[in-house]
Amino acid sequence: MAPSKNARTSSATQKFFCGCGGEIKMKTLFEQGKMKNVAECEKCKRLERRPSDFK
Repeated sequence: MAPSKNARTSSATQKFFCGCGGEIKMKTLFEQGKMKNVAECEKCKRLERRPSDFK
């Protein structure tokens, strides 16, 4: 049976890299009773709100 037109047939994960050359990973922090998703560089430990902010 063919997948429906809205089915996701392949999951593409995008890799982001910091200016220092480290890979950017998403992390979930729990601060002041709220969940926060932040992007962190593995190499220089820089934190930003989203991976595109590292440019």
